[in-house]
Amino acid sequence: MMVVDYGGFMFPIITHSPWNGLQLADFVMPFFLFVAGVSLALVYKKVTNRVEATWKAVFRAAKLFLLGVFLQGGYLHGVTSLTYGVDIEKIRWMGILQRISIGYIAAALCEIWLPYRTWREVGFFKGYYWHWCVAFSLSAIYLWLSYALYVPDWQFMVPASASSLPSSNDSYVYTVKCGVRGDLGPGCNSAGMIDRYILGFDHMYVKPGYRNLKECNISANGQVSESSPPWCHAPFDPEGILSSLTAAVTCIIGLQYGHILAHLQDHKGRLSNWSLFSISSVVLGLFLAIIGIPINKSLYTVSYMLITSASAGITFCAFYLLVDVYGYRCLTSMLEWMGLHSLSIFVLITSNLAIIAIQGFYLTVPENNIVHWIITRFVHA
Repeated sequence: MMVVDYGGFMFPIITHSPWNGLQLADFVMPFFLFVAGVSLALVYKKVTNRVEATWKAVFRAAKLFLLGVFLQGGYLHGVTSLTYGVDIEKIRWMGILQRISIGYIAAALCEIWLPYRTWREVGFFKGYYWHWCVAFSLSAIYLWLSYALYVPDWQFMVPASASSLPSSNDSYVYTVKCGVRGDLGPGCNSAGMIDRYILGFDHMYVKPGYRNLKECNISANGQVSESSPPWCHAPFDPEGILSSLTAAVTCIIGLQYGHILAHLQDHKGRLSNWSLFSISSVVLGLFLAIIGIPINKSLYTVSYMLITSASAGITFCAFYLLVDVYGYRCLTSMLEWMGLHSLSIFVLITSNLAIIAIQGFYLTVPENNIVHWIITRFVHA
């Protein structure tokens, strides 16, 4: 996450894909969700009081959600400004920690309340039959809403100061022509429509990744060309409501990997089950991509969910083999430390406190600091 957030402008290949496709940054969110699911299988291995466990899970999810709103809702203004504060009417409600909290609570409730039989009694799939029913149901609801909802033409206003078009008024009105069902493009997808109706235009992410598409002709200073399609000027939340359904499925998939870790004791059994599940998921995900369901992080499509979950599973197998089987723990000690303090690191990075602290050390004048040099060298080059 730190590499793609602060190195993306130097190496564009590692940043998020503008729309369809996969790049390095697109694996970060699913890996977070996956490992959160794995941990839940260990945390709730033995639940003695379901009501108490539920309240603790809800409280933990609520804390994550509110922390996410604080960090990514617009309250903090970045490294170029030490000011803070946000207009409640324009606060962004969804974000990274909010998505993790949604996936966490969905998987936690499955683990706490849904009946199951031990892995040794009936096997991996049948033992957690109801968990899979929830995962399939969430995926089915996602697909139905994505392809069955009618998306009409829609309008939005952009302040004249933020628009590249001349206007005699204080704002400019854009109209996006849709009138379709099942469109998975940036302008007419049902995920964006749901967010516009429920969250509202002013509470969505104002710099969506699809502005980096060729159609938007974005300039070096971040301005969208006046010849671009209207949707290039619109907000869009990559952590929106509809895509949170399939994001929760990623967490439930991670939960199943955790069950194997909790109930199987031999290395061979664990690795063979993880590998089989990962290979099956990636094959299914690629098949869906071939038949027309694009691999898209912003929409968190089913094909994207399966392929990235499988990638997380394969990575999990690799680290398990390296550390637990062959005992090369010294090689991953730094990663272990980061895992133990992951939330603290996330807060320091997302709030830019770490960058601001580094920026405070300079040579002769404040402008001679490493952060300013990097921004000047790579961003404005």
